[in-house]
Amino acid sequence: MKAWQVHENGEPREVMRPAEVADPVPGPGQVLVRVRAANVNFPDALLCRGQYQVRPPLPFTPGVELCGEITALGEGADGEIGARVLAQPVLPSGAFAGLALADAGSVRPAPGALDDAECAALHIGYQTGWFGLHRRAHLRSGETLLVHAAAGGVGSAAVQLGKAVGARVIGVVGGAEKAAVAAALGCDVVIDRTTQDVIAAVKEATGGRGADVVYDPVGGAAYQQSAKTVAFEGRIVVVGFASGDIPAPALNHALVKNYSIVGLHWGLYNARDPRAVADCHAELTRLAASGAVRPLVSERVPLEGAADAVQRVADGTTTGRVVVVPN
Repeated sequence: MKAWQVHENGEPREVMRPAEVADPVPGPGQVLVRVRAANVNFPDALLCRGQYQVRPPLPFTPGVELCGEITALGEGADGEIGARVLAQPVLPSGAFAGLALADAGSVRPAPGALDDAECAALHIGYQTGWFGLHRRAHLRSGETLLVHAAAGGVGSAAVQLGKAVGARVIGVVGGAEKAAVAAALGCDVVIDRTTQDVIAAVKEATGGRGADVVYDPVGGAAYQQSAKTVAFEGRIVVVGFASGDIPAPALNHALVKNYSIVGLHWGLYNARDPRAVADCHAELTRLAASGAVRPLVSERVPLEGAADAVQRVADGTTTGRVVVVPN
């Protein structure tokens, strides 16, 4: 089958190489999935660079999220041949290929309200957003939610989930094109950090009070802005560090302003509370059916364009989700 492989660590465009490889064979408890669509995530770039918390043996095929069709079952694996599902592939057999392996217990039914590309973009980003906003920050209707990188894949999911719960959403973006995307997503206020003072703009939009919840997948300067714009008894949700800069919070500042800093490592729920992951998927399926959430798929690229797509997502030049569609 056709697949992208990484034989050495480096920038995605430089180290991802097309190859013909043998079809993977499902082991005990695994399913073989024909890839119908594979979402591009920032962790794909970190995998290529050797900077992700999981380091698969070289060579490996990147791609951590897909929508596909079950074609074979390993020994003891539950599943239905031909079922359309969401899955996180078991590396080194990632999603940027014709076929991928997944643990049967982690496979979820694909929501019928979404097409293949939208389904491929639903699982990780929206689960992360749901757990971050609801389990960690306890966002309530009527509160103000500030989302950094609101036009990106992770940010756009948080915007939709915030609106679904009845929050007032402020989106921070970089550039006029991304500002238009954030507005179309439903942000009540859009702040372009390239032309506006983010701190001043948030204070103006909130009457000086600040945001009740800040959703930060960026880190670096964005986190510093978060600390200066979070409200009394607000919550800053640390989701990731797309900027590459991991901040060192001033805990005395959190003390004197009475706000919370909470971390969100969604993958840990798979190990510690898988029932909660399944319940979240049921809720996301319901929200998709109602039209409250729909992944923003800005590009659908062929398998041949996967390396370039991963690089552009890593460089922060894309909006919404870029999805690789093999066929």
